[in-house]
Amino acid sequence: MQTRLVAYEALNAVQRQQTSAIEVHPEQLPFCGDMYCALNTLLVNPSPGVKGFALLADEIPVAFLLLKRPPCLPHWADQHSATLHALQVDRHQQGRGFGKACLQALPAAAMQAWPGIKAIELSVDSANVAAMGLYLGLGWVDGGEAYKARVGYERRLSWMLDG
Repeated sequence: MQTRLVAYEALNAVQRQQTSAIEVHPEQLPFCGDMYCALNTLLVNPSPGVKGFALLADEIPVAFLLLKRPPCLPHWADQHSATLHALQVDRHQQGRGFGKACLQALPAAAMQAWPGIKAIELSVDSANVAAMGLYLGLGWVDGGEAYKARVGYERRLSWMLDG
């Protein structure tokens, strides 16, 4: 199966419709939100500081994520980074390596979108064991600090880029 991470604006009309139908398991919603909110962030008030990406598996969207840069960075992020948000793998496609594929393709996509960035950062609920294991297993570095977030405590992880 061929996968590739593509910018949302490069999707055709059918792929955009398929992307809007991505759903996560209900228990994942507090951590990643839903597609309605993610696409609302991307499309309602477009900003050069927000970009959406879909992971295509044999040209069908199976996952989605947002990247943010100034002026849309969260308070915890370094201004020279992009931040990862709303990573969602369709509930019917989970367990097939698509989250990993997104993260492996992310550095190249981020540097293509914003050539000057130095790192990608994310914030993850420390109780989200599956996500923490995925990120740390792929080489993301835990910043060592937890902060009170909307849901529980979150850890800040980073991926340094070779830009």
